[in-house]
Amino acid sequence: MLTVRALNTEYQTPRGPAVKAAQDVTFEVPAGKFFTLLGPSGCGKTTTLRSIAGLERPVGGEIAVNGRVVFSAERKIFIPPNRRNFGMVFQSYAIWPHMTVFANAAFPLEVRKNKLSKSEIREKVMRVLTAVALEQYADRDATKLSGGQQQRLALARALVMEPELLLLDEPLSNLDAKLRDRMRFELKRIQRELGLTTIYVTHDQGEALALSHEIAVMNEGRIVQVGPPRTIYEHPRTKFVADFIGTTNFIDGTVLGLDERTSRWMVRTPAGDMLVHTDSALAPNMRVTVSIRPEDVELSEEAVPDGSALNLTSGLVDQKVFLGDFVDYQVKIGDFILLSRAHPSLRTPIGDKIFVRMNPEKCVAIPDESASRAAA
Repeated sequence: MLTVRALNTEYQTPRGPAVKAAQDVTFEVPAGKFFTLLGPSGCGKTTTLRSIAGLERPVGGEIAVNGRVVFSAERKIFIPPNRRNFGMVFQSYAIWPHMTVFANAAFPLEVRKNKLSKSEIREKVMRVLTAVALEQYADRDATKLSGGQQQRLALARALVMEPELLLLDEPLSNLDAKLRDRMRFELKRIQRELGLTTIYVTHDQGEALALSHEIAVMNEGRIVQVGPPRTIYEHPRTKFVADFIGTTNFIDGTVLGLDERTSRWMVRTPAGDMLVHTDSALAPNMRVTVSIRPEDVELSEEAVPDGSALNLTSGLVDQKVFLGDFVDYQVKIGDFILLSRAHPSLRTPIGDKIFVRMNPEKCVAIPDESASRAAA
């Protein structure tokens, strides 16, 4: 298990105050789980990963792996990177061009302090090359591998030391889109089969959703939400998380009150009065933003009978774009434009009336942050 508590990392500047890169970062990763730090450039995710690896020295907090403290500001503990037994794969694979595939993977074992016999090294190297499906290329020059194969070789070199923790810093970002998709499956397979506790850094929401058991979304040096991929996507706690993960509609509104019939909050919006889901504490007259994903905005050419569903309205098709397996619709409701993602079988022409239905469970009300700060 990895435990990170109240981690703070700063960079000194020639002039002015220190730059705060990671601020009060706290999370736990159970053994054998795949945990992703997700966020935009400059949010502190790579600094957090490098702090775990021992490549950065934080100014506060504590890091422990399987009960062993590798960093503690309070207790003045700092274990050097080479003594932490962590494997790390960077964005640049750093493959040795003058070595074969086998020699690249064997290098960490050959330079370690506790020397192994040639037979022991060969056994360990071939085991990891088999795990990443490169055993048949053991004698090939590393430069003659494809981009995806080089990525797997870098992974094998990290695995050969049998690390307690595997740290991955955007390892797929240099691959083309199709190869990146294939490597997601490979990474997930290797992590699952070897049972490795893995920390993954990316700004790619698709990678995070596809690979992770849990995701920590970071912004401006802080973790703003932690949870399983489905929870992060379907129940964002802040407008930033809803906007950063995928595509969503934002509808500003005002809370009217609690609907006794459904035990849902009613919100008045430009798209009509809506029943919403929320994990936050709401109150009448509070300003909120309702987030609803385009795929959760259901369209129909036929009116749904009154009382048979909730959050019903109608509008006009303003624009539509055919994208093969789905069609993106822009529906105009009064002065408001709502984005919907529909099946290609829906062929409503631009300018025609269309009916809209939104499941209250999928309409997530997020309190207005400026109003919340003012109330506090």
